Amino acid sequence: MRDLKIPEQRHPEKAHRPDNAQPRKPEWIRVKAPTSDGYKKTYAIMREHKLVTVCEEAGCPNAGECWSQGHATMMIMGDVCTRACSFCNIATGKPLEDLDPFEPGRVADAVAKLGLNHVVVTSVDRDDIKDGGAEHFAQTIRAIRHRSPDTTIEILTPDFLRCDPSVLEIVVAAKPDVFNHNLETVPGLYPTVRHGARYFHSLRLLQRVKEMDPTMFTKSGIMVGLGEDRQGVLQVMDDMRAADIDFLTIGQYLQPTPKHHAVDRFVTPEEFEAYEKAAYGKGFHMVSATPLTRSSYHAGDDFAKLRAARLAKLG
Repeated sequence: MRDLKIPEQRHPEKAHRPDNAQPRKPEWIRVKAPTSDGYKKTYAIMREHKLVTVCEEAGCPNAGECWSQGHATMMIMGDVCTRACSFCNIATGKPLEDLDPFEPGRVADAVAKLGLNHVVVTSVDRDDIKDGGAEHFAQTIRAIRHRSPDTTIEILTPDFLRCDPSVLEIVVAAKPDVFNHNLETVPGLYPTVRHGARYFHSLRLLQRVKEMDPTMFTKSGIMVGLGEDRQGVLQVMDDMRAADIDFLTIGQYLQPTPKHHAVDRFVTPEEFEAYEKAAYGKGFHMVSATPLTRSSYHAGDDFAKLRAARLAKLG
C-alpha cells in the first residue's frame, strides 16, 4: 500500500534523481508555525468533511496565516496528480480512485460552515479522465452557489491539455467569478519545470475563457527563482496581457525536497516591487508580487480590489 507521507512514495519518478541542495531561506520568507485556535478549527472542518487542501499537499508557507482566518483552498479530484512537474510537492502517479460524486456537496458544506465570502477551489491534473474533471469543477461551483449564494468563487484549473477543447465550455458555463490557470514559469523553462504542459496551450486556454465570457475575471501566476531572467518575466507579462488576463501573481519558488527542482536564487523584495510596478504599467487590473505570494493568498481581499479596479477603469 502506497504511503503518500513518505517522499520516495509520494514522488516515485523523482526517487532516483540526484539531490539538489536546499539553500537557507532569507529572513523575508520565513514564517511562524501555525498554532492558533482558528487554524485548529479550519483543520477540524477539513477533516470532518474528508477534504483535501492544496495548502497541505503543496506545503504552502502561508497555511498558518490563512487557516487561522478560516481560508483554506479546496483541492478536488483526489490527492494524486497525473503530471510530475519538477517544482510541485503534490503526490504524483496514477490515481487509484474514480471521482467522488459526493465531493462537490462536501466542499459546499465546508464553505458554508467556514462562512467564506470568497473561496478558491483547485485540483490535481486528471489526465486519466476524458473531460479532465471539467464537469466535476462545474458541479462543485453549482453546489457552492446553491449552499452559499453570496460567496464569490475562484477556480484554479488544470490545462485540460489532453481533452477535447469543448470541455472548457462546461467550466465557463458554471460561471465562476474568477478563472485562474497558472503559467508557472517562463516558456524556456517548461522542459525542465513543467514538461507535461505546453506554454502556449495554457495561454490560449485563458484567452478562450475571455472569448467565451468577456465579463469573467481571468488570473494567472508564475514563480521566480527557478532560473528565469527579468526579460523573460516581462515577456510573460506581455503574453498575458495579449490574452487579456486581468490578474497576475508572482511569488518566490521554494524547493519542497532535495529531489525537486533547485532554487536558482531568492529574489529580493525590491525586485518583486519592480515587477509589480512593471505589471501595472502593462495594464493588469490587479497584481500581487511578493516573496510569499501564492495563487490563493489573500484571494478574497484581492478579488475585491480586482472588481473595484475594473469598475474604476470603466468609469
